[in-house]
Amino acid sequence: MTAQRITEPAVLVRVDGSVGRLTLNRPRAINALNAEMVDILQRTLDGWRSDPRISAVLIDGAGSRGLCAGGDVVAMHADAVGKGTGILDFWRAEYILNATISNFPKPYVALMDGIVMGGGVGVSAHGSHRVVTERSRIAMPETGIGFVPDVGGIHLLAHAPGETGTHLALTAGQMDGADAIALGFADHFVPSGSLDAFTASVIADGVDAAVLTYAETPHQSKVFAARTWIDEVYAAATVEQIAERLERRTEPEAQAAATALAGKSPVALKATLRSLRKARTTDSLEAVLDQDFRAVSHALRTHDLAEGIRAQVIDKDRNPHWSPETLAEVDDAMVDAYFAPVEHELGLADRGHPQG
Repeated sequence: MTAQRITEPAVLVRVDGSVGRLTLNRPRAINALNAEMVDILQRTLDGWRSDPRISAVLIDGAGSRGLCAGGDVVAMHADAVGKGTGILDFWRAEYILNATISNFPKPYVALMDGIVMGGGVGVSAHGSHRVVTERSRIAMPETGIGFVPDVGGIHLLAHAPGETGTHLALTAGQMDGADAIALGFADHFVPSGSLDAFTASVIADGVDAAVLTYAETPHQSKVFAARTWIDEVYAAATVEQIAERLERRTEPEAQAAATALAGKSPVALKATLRSLRKARTTDSLEAVLDQDFRAVSHALRTHDLAEGIRAQVIDKDRNPHWSPETLAEVDDAMVDAYFAPVEHELGLADRGHPQG
């Protein structure tokens, strides 16, 4: 008789002492988010918000590869090519969750160890206590799949020092732990080997005591140090001008950025730059999430999103054929479409902070 396989939940929920524990539990997919996971996280946080037994929340990821690699891009691709709309419901719920985390009234501790990308940033970097390690690799890689940074990542990137956020958004560049702290995506550096002890201390002694005991000073941020050329290059008014300035720079990192930019979706690059510049005029994450929903609603019907996912995830030939192919062919109307109102707006800014 064959033993029945027991399927574990996609999010492990438990309480240790007075700390609510959330573990993203799809390690084979580097804990990529799906609708079930977002629903569990939202319902749990709604319950813990006013539960007097819960003093803090701690979120981590199962397995050794990372907290979360992002959202379910396979489902995204299926809707993009099949004219479906199910992924819009996922995005709506995900963005509400991002705002809930940002406004959670108790300490929300995110262990951003290993890979933390896209949707992984959304469930961690909006929290109150964001912990990185020497293994952290954090990014908003959306322009590489013909998409725009979402989950409120534009809000964080727009308020990063100087033009560092513009650099990372357009090139889909990665941050290490030191970069994440310097650029406002994280707060504390704890060596990965100390995370278990740090977690035990959060449970036994409280968040502040755990940080005081285990947090260390990371090395200097390479991205922050590169502001000597990043700020000059990315202050340009257009993506074309940014590309031209990168080509003129002699720093190896600038040349690598020029190569990275050349491989990204032209229309996604222009929509991303405009999103960043708009986000600098507001301190409201909710307003940025509202704009994210407009942008992704349009992106779902573009050629480049389906093509980018095909090239990077489905066929993995790493050879996307963008349309339009060049920056010069992207006109204002194509970019305007990412900012146009949609039939069913997210409306977080109008509703105020999510209260659960």
